[in-house]
Amino acid sequence: MSTVFKILLATVGLAIASQATAQVTFYNHAGFQGRSFSTERGILNFERHGFNDRASSVEVSGERWEVCEDAKFKGRCAVLRPGRYASLAAMGLNNRVSSARIIGRDVNIIQSRYAPAPVLGHNYNRRHDEQLFEAKVTSVRAVIGVAEQRCWVEREQVVTQERDRANVPGAIVGAVVGGVLGHQIGSGRGQDIATVGGAVAGAAVGARAGRDGQQAYTQDVRRCETVPTSGRPDYWDVTYEFRGDEHRVQMTAPPGRTVTVNGQGEPRV
Repeated sequence: MSTVFKILLATVGLAIASQATAQVTFYNHAGFQGRSFSTERGILNFERHGFNDRASSVEVSGERWEVCEDAKFKGRCAVLRPGRYASLAAMGLNNRVSSARIIGRDVNIIQSRYAPAPVLGHNYNRRHDEQLFEAKVTSVRAVIGVAEQRCWVEREQVVTQERDRANVPGAIVGAVVGGVLGHQIGSGRGQDIATVGGAVAGAAVGARAGRDGQQAYTQDVRRCETVPTSGRPDYWDVTYEFRGDEHRVQMTAPPGRTVTVNGQGEPRV
């Protein structure tokens, strides 16, 4: 086997290994709670996977990922570095992600396309012999999770009024009763007139009796209530400045006046 071929195989093997470690996991609640959905491949449309517009937090490993609010990587997008993002609200994508794809290491991304850096974790430990610096914190914002909606289904009885439908059987019975009463009241020709009048009046009364009838049935009714959060911040959205550039990071605790970073402005713990 030639040396060139060996190098080619090694390069392909590294590319495949790198691709295999690239994974993103979405959760439908902030703080990595609730139902989750993981993928190692780009997703053109989350609708096909039953997770469209449902992601509220995300874990990224191996490579950078771009997430977008519309299918086929359209609309508002943000590039996520490897790490854990306790909430997508900081980047305006809470319950809005519809597509996602891997961003290769050879692709240059301008700083404005990046989402705020994820919550500090093991991915931000100091590298061997890495020089560290202190960057000035310019703003700190406590982010509290949004209130959740809790819903359930109840059986409810519904009563309807049927005012527009005349009661034909009631009209017939009313006519018979009214005719009998009219016949008893009148005598001779007046008796016949009274009988007819009583029948007409009885029919009208019988018909009206049916108009005010009520019908009842049961149906499923969906009800919801808003459940407030505990009030404790989920994380702190921190902005800091390093060598003339502005950076953002999510932290599990409020920072001091400075943030420790490396020469590229990446946070370190």
